[in-house]
Amino acid sequence: MVSLEFWNCWNCYGVPGIAGIEFEMNPFVYRTAAQRYAGARPYYHPVVIELVGAYLSLDQPVEHALDVACGTGQSCMALKSLARRIVGTDNSFEMLAAALTDPAIEYVEAPAEQLPFPDGYFDLITVSSAFHWFQREEFLGEANRLLPVAHWLVIYENNFQGGKMKGRADFSEWFRTEYLAQFPSPPRHGKPLDDEEAEAAGFRFANRQCYSNDVTFTKEGLAHYLTTQSNIIAAVEEGAWSLDGVCEWLYSSLEPFFAGREAVFEFGGAIWYLQKSRTIASCRPAGSGIEKQPTIRCSGHATTRR
Repeated sequence: MVSLEFWNCWNCYGVPGIAGIEFEMNPFVYRTAAQRYAGARPYYHPVVIELVGAYLSLDQPVEHALDVACGTGQSCMALKSLARRIVGTDNSFEMLAAALTDPAIEYVEAPAEQLPFPDGYFDLITVSSAFHWFQREEFLGEANRLLPVAHWLVIYENNFQGGKMKGRADFSEWFRTEYLAQFPSPPRHGKPLDDEEAEAAGFRFANRQCYSNDVTFTKEGLAHYLTTQSNIIAAVEEGAWSLDGVCEWLYSSLEPFFAGREAVFEFGGAIWYLQKSRTIASCRPAGSGIEKQPTIRCSGHATTRR
């Protein structure tokens, strides 16, 4: 079951969408979108990773962590406080090509539903602001396969909290009735994971934690952040808008909210802690996995294609 308190948290911070859908496009495969993503996304991840570290009570960093759908690597960088070696995967080569580099991090191009690593290889798996794009049953099966029993899968989100701007209640109305009306969100899974779904995948849903964080933007910074959202990426890449046209619309629409140089916006999200309770039968076709341990090459931008 999902508690009413958590439903309220999810509705406040979560991502609207529907369950059981097939996605027509991956909005993050485009080079220009990846470049905007790398330059304009807030680096909130250390806030979450500090909470995760406190909850898991780790005496020392784990040896190997996997960060699934890592995008341009911000979530991998934050994970360094909890793991000695990190593998970040994403199914967008362009995102990985723009990713942050670090000797402790390797990037591998792979979908969340087919991860090319041997059984039980990782001590910790994390997912940042991406679970709503996954085919859930397939991904959870892979996460179960890659973790030893009693180890953790941590899924977390960070969102614009319905467009809340400190000191300007009317910004939420603009966000809902003008911005989202002009740029509707693409379909994605919006239903929170519940205890029964977790149990069926071999996990114990140990905790659901909500958090909040403030982000300060200039008008231009907020506009650039909004161009990294999937709704605007879809509008641009499908040809409905030019990027210049989107930016012009955003600058003009946001102008009334920026009397000063900067403004503060409320972000936040939910963290799900899932502990592997048992090993389930793999959904993978026979022979599709990797039987030997992969070499962690600390390759940075030299992404590995599988």
